[in-house]
Amino acid sequence: MTTDVAAADVQVTCVGDIHFDDAVALLAAHDLRLHRVDAAAPIPGSYWGEPEAGIIGSDVYVRDDTPVHSMLHEACHLIVLPPERRALVHTDATDSVPEEDATCYLQIVLAGQLPGVGSDRLMLDMDAWGYTYRLGSTRAWFEQDAEDAKAWLVERGLLPA
Repeated sequence: MTTDVAAADVQVTCVGDIHFDDAVALLAAHDLRLHRVDAAAPIPGSYWGEPEAGIIGSDVYVRDDTPVHSMLHEACHLIVLPPERRALVHTDATDSVPEEDATCYLQIVLAGQLPGVGSDRLMLDMDAWGYTYRLGSTRAWFEQDAEDAKAWLVERGLLPA
């Protein structure tokens, strides 16, 4: 799929569309545990409600119908937190604008490491879901307006310089 497709025409990639073990491995590399919740069961720690991902401590909860962008977003909320703050998280990770921006940036980077997804696809999915940025699209923000988010991540050793 090309990146010039209108966001409204995009069917977002869900956890059931990828190899679950790939997602488990990606999150485990950041000291997170990924849990698959049964279909139609409530998702623990879901801020937005089903089918969106949930977080509690170092645990990320998803169903097969959870969008991958949601799984990565919530996981990245935990990744950007120091361990002592991560341990206290239940459902809502932050109200910090710099942390939110860093989370959005990092989820795009990590999507590039997730087989069957990739950063380009994730940005389309984010637009389709309704992420909004000053420049009109996730890609425009990531490429032209996210220097502060990237610097925040680099400063904390979460991305290479």
